[in-house]
Amino acid sequence: MSDKSSISRVMAEFAAGLQLDSVPAEAIKEAKRLLLDSVGCALGSLANEDMKIALEYTKALGGTPEATVIGSGLRTNAVNAALMNSLLVRARDYNDIYWKQDPSHPSDIIPAGLATAEKTGKGGREVLIAILIGHELEMRWCLAAEPGIREVGWHHATLTQFVSPLVAGRMLDLTVDQMVNAVGISGSSHCTFGGVVAGHLTNMKNTADPMAAQAGVIAAELASRGYTGPELIIEGREGIFDTIRNVKWNGDVLTDGLGDKFLITDISYKAFPTEYLTHSPITATIHLCEEHDIKPDQVKHVLVKTLKRGAEILSDPDKYRPTTKETADHSLPYCIAVAIIDRSVLPTAFTDERLKDERIWALLPKIKVVAEPEFEKLFPKVQPAEVEITTRDGQTFTRRVDYAKGDPKDPMTDDELIAKFRAQAEGVISAEAQDRIIDMTWALEEVGDIGDYMRLLVAK
Repeated sequence: MSDKSSISRVMAEFAAGLQLDSVPAEAIKEAKRLLLDSVGCALGSLANEDMKIALEYTKALGGTPEATVIGSGLRTNAVNAALMNSLLVRARDYNDIYWKQDPSHPSDIIPAGLATAEKTGKGGREVLIAILIGHELEMRWCLAAEPGIREVGWHHATLTQFVSPLVAGRMLDLTVDQMVNAVGISGSSHCTFGGVVAGHLTNMKNTADPMAAQAGVIAAELASRGYTGPELIIEGREGIFDTIRNVKWNGDVLTDGLGDKFLITDISYKAFPTEYLTHSPITATIHLCEEHDIKPDQVKHVLVKTLKRGAEILSDPDKYRPTTKETADHSLPYCIAVAIIDRSVLPTAFTDERLKDERIWALLPKIKVVAEPEFEKLFPKVQPAEVEITTRDGQTFTRRVDYAKGDPKDPMTDDELIAKFRAQAEGVISAEAQDRIIDMTWALEEVGDIGDYMRLLVAK
């Protein structure tokens, strides 16, 4: 493959040339839904202790007032705003999910587009293009390796680093050559180990991908000034294909048919603020408790059959004694215990007070998680789980779920997404501001300056 037809160049040409008029209406609508879901997640994260720390750090950095930080209204440069807003979107582990060969949360990249669009005075049409570029390319990367790079020890931020510079580059009006350089700059800097989400989890669980989103803004800013990066960072010698060798790469997946079909309509939304492989077991557990009116004190033991990843990563010993939000929302036993007690799993399940709830700790030893080999044959097309609850009187109830709520096979409606947005914005911004944000999101093409939209996202 010659330099002129490199993968990064083909993707850059797509990013530079995409026009909203060529995008199907259903894809544009999904971009709007994702924006509303993402800013809701950001508003809901403002009270998190880790976000308070991050905001304090961002304020200390200062920066030219180019873009708005959600919640605080702080004005800083696009690089700082992209990181802070991406952290807010990601902090609750409540934003979107796409899991094929690799998992990813493409909406982590949206703040990179928002910050650079606000800097350059772009309107809603360009922001929609930024979202479409980010999701299309990120979702293609999730299909590019078999098995996914997560299966061999790498985090999906490793993929995001190749996408965020193209989103930022489009908003900064980079040429194709400059975008290619931006991909090379960013792609040389953010390969991330999977250990960030293994064992006892820290604040870095929700930080790795936002840092890769920010890296794209830095790279695009450098490239706009003439800084260069390797064009063949993807498929060339010692690029990602050559370096991560224990997977089978398919570069054609990244480039074939770009702009002909948009994957964004295949995205999943999170009905629960937890790691996605907990969603099918949570859904099954809630169904069982509601249908058979199972009370926590009636439970003798619970058997959860799930994928190998769920048994090994989400149910290791640390996950049976979670002391942090980051570990708890990636703990399958903890999430199942909460689902039995609350018949739902909401962000309030992961407060410091709730992490000490004696009812949860009493249930944890009763929950056993095992890998079901038959389920592995269905993954990733299906992410099945089966939950079996045995009560003290000897009755056993079983429920299997193949598609969690929010999957395209069981989608969240507009009304459900609005309810999720309002639940997170409640107490942060006024009901009137919520209404205006919802209305502006649905009519984003008519927004002349995205800064007007961002200013509505400031807490009162």
